[in-house]
Amino acid sequence: MIDIAPPPALAAARMGGPAVLLAALLVGCAGEGPPGGGPAAARRPSAPSPRGRPQPERPGREPAAPSRSRERNTAPRDAAPAPPPRDDAAGPAQVDDRPRTLGDLLDVPVDSAPRFLPHVPRVEVDERQVAAEGIRKLESRRLVLYTDMAPEPAVDELPEGFDQAFPQLCEYFEIDPADHADWRMTGFLMGEKGLFVRTGLLPDCLPPFPHGFARNDELWLYDQPSEYYRRHLLIHEGVHGFMNTLLGACGPPWYMEGMAELLATHHWDGETLTLNHMPAGREEVPHWGRIRIIKDEFAARRALTLNKIIEYPPSAHLQVEAYAWSWAAAVLLDRHPRYRERFRAMYQHVLKPEFNDLFFQAFGDDWALLAEDWQVFIAGIEYGYDVPRAAVERKPGRPLPPGGATVTVEADRGWQSSGVLLEAGRGYRLTASGRYQVAREPEIWWSEPGGVSIRYYQGRPLGQLLAAVRPDDQPAGVLSPLLRPMAVGLGTALGPSESGTLMLKINHSAAELADNAGELSVQVEPAEG
Repeated sequence: MIDIAPPPALAAARMGGPAVLLAALLVGCAGEGPPGGGPAAARRPSAPSPRGRPQPERPGREPAAPSRSRERNTAPRDAAPAPPPRDDAAGPAQVDDRPRTLGDLLDVPVDSAPRFLPHVPRVEVDERQVAAEGIRKLESRRLVLYTDMAPEPAVDELPEGFDQAFPQLCEYFEIDPADHADWRMTGFLMGEKGLFVRTGLLPDCLPPFPHGFARNDELWLYDQPSEYYRRHLLIHEGVHGFMNTLLGACGPPWYMEGMAELLATHHWDGETLTLNHMPAGREEVPHWGRIRIIKDEFAARRALTLNKIIEYPPSAHLQVEAYAWSWAAAVLLDRHPRYRERFRAMYQHVLKPEFNDLFFQAFGDDWALLAEDWQVFIAGIEYGYDVPRAAVERKPGRPLPPGGATVTVEADRGWQSSGVLLEAGRGYRLTASGRYQVAREPEIWWSEPGGVSIRYYQGRPLGQLLAAVRPDDQPAGVLSPLLRPMAVGLGTALGPSESGTLMLKINHSAAELADNAGELSVQVEPAEG
């Protein structure tokens, strides 16, 4: 195990309490620099609330910079997953507020401007020239899209889907869409890179990017190897544009890319777009691959702690793994009932360089619990993972009465506290009974505490009763006992080496808990003798 000291902001937030250590779940976590913040708070004013914030200055139109020769985009079409873009707003670095020329801005590393750039000119489009070159113009209320892609429904419906994204983004960030009736982005979907260079639609002043790029209310993307991922990348860049133009900034790298990935992961049935979607299977999101990355990294003992993700520098997202980890962090924080409200309020701080410090302060009192919830989440991550149902239910245990106790375990939930405290060095007997549903399609499957041998999950029979003994003061720097459960089945003897609350659940994927129903009873008794 690798122990990692908490960021100074978290220690300060706990106001002298015990230091919180965050450990890697498995060996091999890569180190990154600490998050910026702290002293910057005294140098930068606080951001006004989104509803009362003056809108950023809209850049004026100026002629596009002269183009230079560029090669045709050669991004591999069969690579999976394809990473989202490096953006011009991907880090917590401070930005000089003085008026600057575009050339000045480009002297700054590409990921160092995490907010709206008011002095950058928009691309000037010569409509007659681009039409003569075979570039089509697709329009909707919220998007003007120029593309050289041949007409087909999957391309032509992109602006319509983008329109549906706008009110969902407004709802998430608590913005009244009526206040932004004229909000619109301009996009460039490129099959042949050179064509957009010749027509001035891909100006020289943009930094090189492998897949997509967003700047204020403009975005560029190369065509992608699947219809889903093309649409995902368009929405991903659109989230950056939305945040920069309406919130003024995107926040530090993990939050900026985590939010773009969280919201851009979507479902589209040809008519209705749903953002912030947990895909049910790989076939629903071809070439996305975030869950596969997390599973592979966990299996290879390279799982990251939340500390490491939050401390990502701007350069981290040159690697696709950083997008997967940022997405996973955002999913847990956004969907978990304990953290959701606090996380959804973090957008109010995107203009503040001390964003990460404020995050640690908001979650500091729960950091040990959050660290454990993160372990449970990434250890069991699957397509369709149901974060609310799988949330660990914690209730401190009380000493077992001499006559024992009977507890109930719900079949459609994750780890649940028995309310019973087991003491180290003492022996106990667990006996389970009951019949409950563990599947409903194509027909109902019934199970008893021993599980069903027709299907196994993580090496054990589906529906088998599992147990773990969890110390009530579980620290953040150790592997949770919930990741090392013991089989109970119909019954077992138990002699814990450490005192703690007895935790119980049935063996089942967190993606399929909604299919379950019923409960089982567990009798906990002192062992004889």
